[in-house]
Amino acid sequence: MASLLRLYNTLSRAKEPLRPIDSGRVRMYACGPTVYDAAHIGNARPLIVFDLLFRLLRHLYGADAVTYARNVTDVDDKINARAAERGITIRELTDGTLAQFHDDIRRLGILLPDDVNVPGRPPAMIEPRATDHIVEMTALIDRLVAAGHAYVAEDHVLFDVPSMPDYGALSRRPLDEMEAGARVDVAPYKRSPLDFVLWKPSKPGEPSWPSPGGIGVAGRPGWHIECSAMAWKHLGETFDIHAGGIDLVFPHHENEVAQTRCCFGTPVMANLWLHNGFLQVEGEKMSKSLGNFVTLREVLADWPGEVVRLAMLRTHYRQPIDWTLRGLEEASRTLDRWYEAAGDAEPGPAPDSVLEPLLDDLNTPAALGEVHRLADPASLKAGAGLLGLLGQTKSARAQAAVAASGVDAAEVERLIAERKDARTRKDWAESDRIRGALTALGVTVKDNKDGTTSWTVNP
Repeated sequence: MASLLRLYNTLSRAKEPLRPIDSGRVRMYACGPTVYDAAHIGNARPLIVFDLLFRLLRHLYGADAVTYARNVTDVDDKINARAAERGITIRELTDGTLAQFHDDIRRLGILLPDDVNVPGRPPAMIEPRATDHIVEMTALIDRLVAAGHAYVAEDHVLFDVPSMPDYGALSRRPLDEMEAGARVDVAPYKRSPLDFVLWKPSKPGEPSWPSPGGIGVAGRPGWHIECSAMAWKHLGETFDIHAGGIDLVFPHHENEVAQTRCCFGTPVMANLWLHNGFLQVEGEKMSKSLGNFVTLREVLADWPGEVVRLAMLRTHYRQPIDWTLRGLEEASRTLDRWYEAAGDAEPGPAPDSVLEPLLDDLNTPAALGEVHRLADPASLKAGAGLLGLLGQTKSARAQAAVAASGVDAAEVERLIAERKDARTRKDWAESDRIRGALTALGVTVKDNKDGTTSWTVNP
C-alpha cells in the first residue's frame, strides 16, 4: 500500500503519489518552533498533522525506513530580545522554552526523538537546533557567493533574487506583487527590493559567530538559511517531503528553495511540499489584540491532550480550522465512547477501511468516520491508533484520570461499599446521601447490570 499514498503538492497544486528518491526510504523535513515563548494552539496544528504523517510513513515503509527532521529555531530577534530582557543567554532561554514545548506536545501524542530512535541505528527522528548548524549555514552562504547568487553589502550577505530565473515557483506570486511588498522597507544596500538577508552583523550584546563571505565583523544568520542548512545536513541536497504551515509558503519556503537549489544546482529542494491551513478561534483570527490568543499550555490545563489531538484531526489538514469549545466537547465525548467500546483490548491489524482515507492526502475526517463504524474492540484500537489515538487502555485511562484529579480512590471505594450496604438494606435515603457525597468529590457512579458499581472522575 505504500505506493498508493498520494499527497497534495503545493509546488504542482495537485495530488501526487509519494515516490521516495531512495527506494524504500522516506526523508521528511518540517519547520518546527521558534523557542522564545510558550507555543500557542495554532502551533499545535502542523505538529499534530505531520506527526500523523510520520506515523503513517512508518506504518507503510517500516520504522527503520523513515527519517524525519523537525527543526528548532533558537536564535532570532525575539529570542535575543527576550534573553536580554531576562539577563540570561539565548541558550538558557531556549533550553527552558524547549523543555516546556516538549512537555506540552508529548501530551498531544506527538512523537519525540527519544520515543522512536534506537541506539546503534540511524535516527528515525532528528530535532536539529539552528545554533548547532552555523558551520553548515556559512558553508552554504560561501557557496552562494562564489556562484554569483549572493553578494556582500555593508557587512550583510544577501541572496540575489534576480539571479534565479524561476524564483517564485512555489508560491506562484506575481513578480510585481512581490516587489511591491518588498519595497515597504528597502535597505539601501540591496540591489533588488526582493533580495533577502542570508547573514547580518550582530548588534552589541547579541550572540555572534564568525561571518562568511570575507566579512570582518561577527554576525548571525538570517531566518531562511537555517532550514536549508539543517535539511542539507540531515536529509541531503534533495529529499522527499517538506512540510509546514501555509503561512510559511512565502517568503520562508520560497527562499529556502532559492538558497538550496542555487547552491547545489538541483531542480527541486523537495519533491513534495505539504502545507496545513490556518487556525481561527470561535470564528475569528487568533490575535492578542482580540483577546483570543490561547497558548497550548492553557488549553492543556483544561483538556486532555488526546482530546485536543482529536479535535484537530476532525478537520482536513489543508482546510482552515475553527477552534471552538463545542469542538473540544464533541471530541471528548467521542473519546469516552471509544474507550468504553475498546475496553482493555490489545490492537489488532490496522483496518484497511481506516488506512485507505489516510492514503488519500491524509483525509482524517473520512478516516475518523471509519473508526466510528468499527465494532470489534481490537480493530477499533488499531484504527484509532493509526491516528495516534486510544493510546491507553480503558483501565489505564481511568487510573490516570484519578491520579490527575487528586481524588482519594480508597475513600471513593469506601463510600461505594457503604452505599451498596445501604441499598441492600433498602435505606434509599442513605444511598442518596452517599451518592451526593461522591458527586461532591467529583465522581460519577454507575450501577451495572451484573450488580457491580463502577465509577469515573468527572472531567
